[in-house]
Amino acid sequence: MANTILVGAQWGDEGKGKIIDYLTDEADIVVRSQGGNNAGHTIVHGSKKFVLHLIPSGILRRGKICVIGNGVVVDPLALVTEIRGLTGRGIKVGRNLLLSDCAHLVMPWHRALDEQRELRKGKNKIGTTKRGIGPAYGDKAARTGLRVGDLLDAESFTEKFRLRLRENNAVLRSLGAKPIPLQPFLRHYLAAAKALRPFIANTVVYLHEAMTRGRRLLFEGAQGTYLDLDLGTYPFVTSSNTTAGGACTGSGVPPHRMDTVIGVMKAYTTRVGEGPFPTEDDGVSDLLHGMGREFGATTGRARRCGWFDAVATRYAAMINGIDDLAITNLDGLDHVPVIKVCTAYRLDGKLLRHPPTEAAAWKRCRPVYTEFPGWMKPTSATRKFSRLPAAARRYVRALADLTGARLSIVSVGAGHDETIRL
Repeated sequence: MANTILVGAQWGDEGKGKIIDYLTDEADIVVRSQGGNNAGHTIVHGSKKFVLHLIPSGILRRGKICVIGNGVVVDPLALVTEIRGLTGRGIKVGRNLLLSDCAHLVMPWHRALDEQRELRKGKNKIGTTKRGIGPAYGDKAARTGLRVGDLLDAESFTEKFRLRLRENNAVLRSLGAKPIPLQPFLRHYLAAAKALRPFIANTVVYLHEAMTRGRRLLFEGAQGTYLDLDLGTYPFVTSSNTTAGGACTGSGVPPHRMDTVIGVMKAYTTRVGEGPFPTEDDGVSDLLHGMGREFGATTGRARRCGWFDAVATRYAAMINGIDDLAITNLDGLDHVPVIKVCTAYRLDGKLLRHPPTEAAAWKRCRPVYTEFPGWMKPTSATRKFSRLPAAARRYVRALADLTGARLSIVSVGAGHDETIRL
């Protein structure tokens, strides 16, 4: 496998962790390039389930190197907890994990500000995880953030911590929130700094040297296309670039070294949090939630569910340059007699083939559906595409045709082996 970018083609939670885990067999290095611990990738290994937030999914495979790139915002306390959780379950985390010295840090004031801002939005809330991701990226853009490299010098870090805490406590007081005490948080962060020092490196140089040696890179996307800060359903988005271009800026690997973009999408559509969702359907939500499906890996929140939206995925294929599609959760539709697919939007009397850019207009869009017959048979035991029910084959091929990319993977369950490669 050449250098490959994997992105979510919907609103996140498309099953990227499982597909990354599957593709890791063909890669040497797995790179995370954006987002923070607001992301959650669920992977089933044998009888064990792992939920990863900051560490790339390749950590579960021996001989694979995992890189947390410069575009990620890192909560040091959360990362240490994640490392310890993995080692406690017998997963080796040592020289197989590298942490960019240029990645920005999520600090305690970021989490406090995130919560306060969300509370003050009331009914206009975005649905943030309140993990401090947005404020951390805000400080990065304002050039006032602390970076992972600051953890290497305890004295300098302490001074910067005191200064930034004093400034942000003034803001918190003005919002009517309690200030953050210095000593307990400083102590925790200094302990985390000590624990993380062995992992800190110039990952840009490392990745380029690895490519020179012929190593194959797999870039693990977090969230999904429509949570992209620039191209998503703004303001109901995350604070980083979740589209394919973010893999370049978030890792230091230039575009001409990227070979393939794989888009991951469910056989239906889900989203977590607020914002437009034209194909949302209570019946689909009830069905999937009743099956124990579609609860957020990070928050545990029930996801909003609806029919497949080809308008959205077609646009996602365009802006990401998606070459291949991985369709997940096909088995979730195994017992649905009639399946709907949105092929266009109707907005103020006009027919749209691409989504509007404004969230307010997107909320007014009404889906135009095409119906497909269901297959009414279980698919989770199927391992060859030709063995899928004929109606299931027609359905996933139609999704690929409507999206405009080549179908390459169909997932029929959470397990590694519950995967069909075309």
